[in-house]
Amino acid sequence: MREIVLDTETTGLDPQAGHRIVEVGCLELVNMVATGITFHCYFNPERDMPTGALDVHGLTEDFLSDKPLFADKADELMAFLGDAQLVIHNAQFDLGFLNAELERAGKARIANPYVDTVSMARRKFPGQRASLDALCERFGIDNAHRTKHGALLDSELLAEVYLELSGGRQRDLGLAPEMAGTASDGTSAPNNRPVRPARPHLVCVAELAAHAEFLKKLSDPLWLKA
Repeated sequence: MREIVLDTETTGLDPQAGHRIVEVGCLELVNMVATGITFHCYFNPERDMPTGALDVHGLTEDFLSDKPLFADKADELMAFLGDAQLVIHNAQFDLGFLNAELERAGKARIANPYVDTVSMARRKFPGQRASLDALCERFGIDNAHRTKHGALLDSELLAEVYLELSGGRQRDLGLAPEMAGTASDGTSAPNNRPVRPARPHLVCVAELAAHAEFLKKLSDPLWLKA
């Protein structure tokens, strides 16, 4: 199964208030394993960068001034996503921004199925913090290098969190059917391992004599009371 772990960075919280995407990072998983294939791009938002957003991701207006517009990369992004299931932390936020940008570029909205890891975390750990940093801490995932938010870096961390939320590394540690006696669909699997006959154990005379001497030393053995 192909999945895309996705994250965005923006100029603010609401695309309807004129805020824009400034970074998209995507990481491909196939059967829950990272393939190393990514999509990563910065975008010129064509507007100022509010201080609050700058404090989050550190992307300045000067840095973004020569970057492509989202519309110029929209087709490349959508081709990368394909029909894969998306894995997003707080999906409504990222999808809201992506769809606003796609509409602005005259493109179709994203219709991919998606998994929201915030919802997953809240179901698994009700009442507990569900931020990416909190989940990294819970699962022992090293995020010391995350001094600022970054779309690709956050996607890499989220991929590890998603694996843990989905059952952790134990997903791949189950015994093979021929060893466990259970097929992958949960039914009994035939055991085709050869049956080896018991090896004969011949007791030598010296062993018998030693055993007899040992029995003589026992006082009041239980088997004589029967």
